[in-house]
Amino acid sequence: MTAVRLAQLNEGGVSFWLDGISRFLLGSDALAALVRDWRVSGATTDLELLHHAVATGSFYTEQLRDLSSHESDAGRAVSELVVRDIQSACDVLMPTHLLRHRTTGLVSVDMDPRLAHGRQETVDSARSLWRRVDRPNLLVKIPATDTGLGAITACLAEGIGVHATSIFSAERYQQVTDAHLAGLTLASQAGRPLSRIHSVASFHVSPVDGAVDPLLAAIGTDRALALRGRTALAVAHTVLARHRETYAGESWKPCARQGARRQQLVWAALAVSDSGYRDTHYADGLFAPDTVGAVSEQLLWAIADHGRVQQDGTSRVPAPCARDLDALAELGIALPDILSGLEEARHSWSIAWWERLLDVVATALEQPRPARA
Repeated sequence: MTAVRLAQLNEGGVSFWLDGISRFLLGSDALAALVRDWRVSGATTDLELLHHAVATGSFYTEQLRDLSSHESDAGRAVSELVVRDIQSACDVLMPTHLLRHRTTGLVSVDMDPRLAHGRQETVDSARSLWRRVDRPNLLVKIPATDTGLGAITACLAEGIGVHATSIFSAERYQQVTDAHLAGLTLASQAGRPLSRIHSVASFHVSPVDGAVDPLLAAIGTDRALALRGRTALAVAHTVLARHRETYAGESWKPCARQGARRQQLVWAALAVSDSGYRDTHYADGLFAPDTVGAVSEQLLWAIADHGRVQQDGTSRVPAPCARDLDALAELGIALPDILSGLEEARHSWSIAWWERLLDVVATALEQPRPARA
């Protein structure tokens, strides 16, 4: 297997981020190899993967022992583990960041999701993490909830890089782009150089079909069954159209004239959950120019082998996607309610894995320390 296909996709305007950073990838130089040989140009944390790495591996043992000797609690210890990982990942990707004129080479990190319903708490946490990591290619993850939108604007206004997450609808995505523009406007008024402020927004793809496909199967008609596996792509293409309209529109031009960078659109949760779908089902349908795919190593290999890139650079929603969305409404499927529920479910998922991470770290801190010789 070679990276030729990935290079072709890169040339078509598609970028790849590794979804999931761990001490193993950093300590074994695996991330560096992915950047060097496999066209990876960014990375993001994954709470489930981090939990697994801490619970089953030895890469965090030495640091946890040191933290235990300083009587750190689980919350502080998790923070210390994450900061070290993210600093290392930022350093690995820094050459890419500088070589590509600071347009890529970004690394995004989760914050405590339990803070997400408090705007000031989110901003305070983001500010602290930004200062501690102290890398220009850092992004802090902020869920695009009603509360999160204000925090996104406030952080960008301070020059803090932001990764807006947990987006499941075009309407929510539009609110995120509005928050991005508002933050840049405030940053400009404060005299901050807009060219140094980075932001991305991730639309979570596969959970949409995961919620809608069972409803279509329950309806069971030929028309309903034909729509399986297509809702997520239809909504995502609507998001992509909003993205292109916003950053080609009049509201963007004042920021662009000051050197601001467009908020990058990231496709997250691209792994298929239905074994009947091609493993690159979502990648094939969404890897359009000027987009980023956040992928696991396994999916990266699949894309390298047989992925495809879409060449349509227009801002229009493809006609089949628009028809699919109309058909769902005609079948009585209330898509807006489903997408709102997915946002809430994602937040609950994040809290659950954060608390599991705290539990496994607390257990590690309680382990007896080896006696000194």
